[in-house]
Amino acid sequence: MRKILYILLVCVGFGLQSCSDSDLEPNLSQNKNIDLSINNEEDLKGLLYGAYDRMSRTQYYGRDYIVYGEVRSDNMYSNANSNRFVNAAEMNMVSTDAYPSDTWERMYQVIASVNTIINKDPEELEEGVDMKAVNHFKGQAFVIRALVHFDLVKLYGQQHVEGQGGLDALGVPYVTTFREEDNLYPSRSTVAEVRDMAMSDLDAALDLMSEELDDTSKQTITTNAVNAIRARIALYFGDWNTALAAAKAVIDSGKFQITEADKYKDIFSTDSTPNSIFELGYNAVNNEGINGLANIYQNTNYGDVVVLQDLLDMYEEDDVRAAPEMINKTGDYLRNVGKYSSLAPYDDNIFVIRYEEMILIYAEALLETGNSGEALTYLNMIPAERNASPYSEATKDNILLERRKELAFEGFRFDDLARTGSDIPLVDGLDQTHGGPDYGSYNYAFPIPFSEIGANSNIVQNQGY
Repeated sequence: MRKILYILLVCVGFGLQSCSDSDLEPNLSQNKNIDLSINNEEDLKGLLYGAYDRMSRTQYYGRDYIVYGEVRSDNMYSNANSNRFVNAAEMNMVSTDAYPSDTWERMYQVIASVNTIINKDPEELEEGVDMKAVNHFKGQAFVIRALVHFDLVKLYGQQHVEGQGGLDALGVPYVTTFREEDNLYPSRSTVAEVRDMAMSDLDAALDLMSEELDDTSKQTITTNAVNAIRARIALYFGDWNTALAAAKAVIDSGKFQITEADKYKDIFSTDSTPNSIFELGYNAVNNEGINGLANIYQNTNYGDVVVLQDLLDMYEEDDVRAAPEMINKTGDYLRNVGKYSSLAPYDDNIFVIRYEEMILIYAEALLETGNSGEALTYLNMIPAERNASPYSEATKDNILLERRKELAFEGFRFDDLARTGSDIPLVDGLDQTHGGPDYGSYNYAFPIPFSEIGANSNIVQNQGY
């Protein structure tokens, strides 16, 4: 059984090593003093890169977390070819299912890694360490902690379930310590508390990080990525002034650009493109293999996650996002063949944040703060580079439509529907096995894993499970 308790106790490794099954067994004798092994900035860097590695695994950004946002929407569904994502697409999971359990576990592993970095006392490091580098690594750790808790609360929080209290509803445990005896059995913070603590972590990150140390590979978090993540969180919670300011900071940096139409199909198989703000890196050795996005999207022995016709119908004929090299029928199914399409050696990097998202966040925030004219200007920047017609008006529906078209297959659609209080559109009564749940339904949230409930008496199960 894999639980937060044991993750907090044992699940931190160095370099690119992931926790093995044996590392996660409930054996308190494995309560090793990791802190004593951290002596300099290189040790902190090793821990940090281990956290990035865990973020890139199958159960999180390597596949599952992205797919959850697609199959629980009007974009994609599971054809059950290999029985993957069937219950996720049905929105009919139970607390013993692997998907909610494995993703919960993986995300708290990441948090355990970065908490070790954050809580390391600089006075205990070797004399002569580069404190600017130490602080830059710590800043990235704060950002990761904020992002992972935000992703957790979107999956497991009760904010979209009727009668649970909205922002005062149960969120997830916001874990800020590692191996602290008084906090081995954390209770669930409210959704608002998770939001506020995530924003506080981002503030701490900006105070620590140095722009001149930002990694140009874009495979680690930079100062611009901090603002981009702040914009994303603010958008989700409807904090329009914060979303506006954070997205503007990224735009005003001048370091990114919208991908041009003739280059669009290449950005998902090219590293460190001009539109990339933060991506997770893969190569021929370090990748998810058959358990990655390519194998679940492509016409393979898996190939379970396929495209609904309604999404394809949203695009104009010449829109590069619907070109045959992006969405095409292979066998009996419409498939995403353009985004993350690399089979062996499975080495496509995965965008966590790209510039086009910032443009659309900025447009939406402008609209919500009363500047519809400028919102239209920014909204139309995207179709202008996609061989698509401009919009005549900046409306909420048009912005959400453009987000659906631009960010398809990248995990955004369910969250956009949920944050706007929308029902899940039922566009195909046969293939959409979830049946189009109404907003407020219990299954807008994942169940808390059964193993977690059993291990921690302070954890309350979600409504309906």
